[in-house]
Amino acid sequence: MLETTNINITDAEWRIMRVIWALDTVTSRQLINVLGDSMDWKPATIKTLLRRLSDKGIIKSKKDGKKFIYSAVMDESRTVDLASKKFFNQVCAKKVGSAVAYIIDESELTQDDIDNIQSKLNQKKAVESINCNCVPNNCDCD
Repeated sequence: MLETTNINITDAEWRIMRVIWALDTVTSRQLINVLGDSMDWKPATIKTLLRRLSDKGIIKSKKDGKKFIYSAVMDESRTVDLASKKFFNQVCAKKVGSAVAYIIDESELTQDDIDNIQSKLNQKKAVESINCNCVPNNCDCD
């Protein structure tokens, strides 16, 4: 089972996962048809990525005759939330605000997205200061 606090998905694995989430269940043949040409991946590459995702507990498979059917262990929204949390845990705590601002600035957002973000900001309680969580004596965040 997937450790819910540790999401470690490579860029290539994210490509596979986006197809699995979109189709709900897939076979390796379906993935080859969807990603083979657009990503210039060979069938062996896709099968290797599926094995890695399975080994990580991010997907599960069941045998159906001669083929395997793959599905996600967690839904996309939860996985994105955990990956985002992991990213922000790797950034200096003093730089999280500017990273969030950058993401907002660089993203296409609907009015509903903006309203949701604004609502979250209105509910957020500001703190007086943020403690740096960088390696001691090896920080440039001040």
